[in-house]
Amino acid sequence: MPKMKTKSGAKKRFRFTATGKVKFQPAKRRHGLSKRSQQMKRKSRGMEVMRDSDQILVMKYMPYNR
Repeated sequence: MPKMKTKSGAKKRFRFTATGKVKFQPAKRRHGLSKRSQQMKRKSRGMEVMRDSDQILVMKYMPYNR
């Protein structure tokens, strides 16, 4: 059986923690920040841990990063 390929878009956007959870960078921080509230900009700083229901899809895209 041949090796499965990792989706190249997923490997650029997601990282895994030591316990196997998926980390990601929140959206809406590239441009147009003057119209966003200060609270929204503050909360989307740094990385976040993805919910379990969404992690299932990312793990299908990255089969060897478990």
